Amino acid sequence: MQKFWQERRREIIGGIVGLIIGIIIITLGFFKTIFVILCTVLGYYIGKNVDKKDDILNLLDKILPPGNR
Repeated sequence: MQKFWQERRREIIGGIVGLIIGIIIITLGFFKTIFVILCTVLGYYIGKNVDKKDDILNLLDKILPPGNR
C-alpha cells in the first residue's frame, strides 16, 4: 500500500481535490466556488509570506498599488 501511495500520490491527491471542488460547486454554485478558491489561494500566499517573516507592509505593497501616505 505504501508503494502504491508513493507511486500514485499526485493522482490520488488530484482526485481528492477534484472531488472536493465538485462537491463545493454543486453545493454553492460556480461563482461562489471560484470566490472561495481565490480567497483560499490569497490566504495561503499571505500566510506563506508572513511565515517567512516578511514585513506586512512590504507584502501589502506587493499586492496592492502604493497609495498616498
